[in-house]
Amino acid sequence: MTPTDCLEAADSEAAARAAMQILLEQAAASISARGRFVLALCGGRTPERLYRRLAEADEDWDRWHLVYGDERCLPCHHEDRNSTLVTRCWLDAIDFPSENHHVPEVELGSDVAAARYAAAIETLLPLDMALLGIGEDGHTASLFPGHTHPFHSVVPVHDAPKPPAQRISLSYATLCDAAAVCFLVTGAAKHDALRRCLQGDDLPAARIRGKTRTTLVTDFPVDNVARR
Repeated sequence: MTPTDCLEAADSEAAARAAMQILLEQAAASISARGRFVLALCGGRTPERLYRRLAEADEDWDRWHLVYGDERCLPCHHEDRNSTLVTRCWLDAIDFPSENHHVPEVELGSDVAAARYAAAIETLLPLDMALLGIGEDGHTASLFPGHTHPFHSVVPVHDAPKPPAQRISLSYATLCDAAAVCFLVTGAAKHDALRRCLQGDDLPAARIRGKTRTTLVTDFPVDNVARR
């Protein structure tokens, strides 16, 4: 990981506010340049505060397109699906066009879902921005250490080290082709993984950078993490 910008927030709430500002700035620039904003979303606990804040934003949602950096192969509307989190915390509170919310059909299994999702989002690529997190093992999206994937825009994941084992993920190539990447990383449990990424260890998150901008938003001192 080689961030263009590092924003150190006082806590996870401040980190969510900072990340939202970055997203809204990128949305304005993308809509001005090409009439739409295509954003890849991440799941987990970290972005929940951000999604709740976005529900309060006054945006031209008709110009936004939401895709998923990864998704777990679980039944429709399952509580642990990323799309369920986004819908509950954000989209249910606003008038967001359903046709612009591109949800993968992961209930069909990882192989079928990856192929169908690649076809479904083909005309939306390259991404304007990818919102990503970092796991304690250095994974991002559902790209895990030690895994290799075919060179496709969306890849099936069969053996994730944390349940469920079956997932889909945008590929390294798709994520690195995004105009901008924003890593939102909060919580002491991510400390070591972030330090390793910043120091250049070969972890999945360290391999991702945006075409024009890679921003790290975190709630602990980056200088201390990088040196420790």
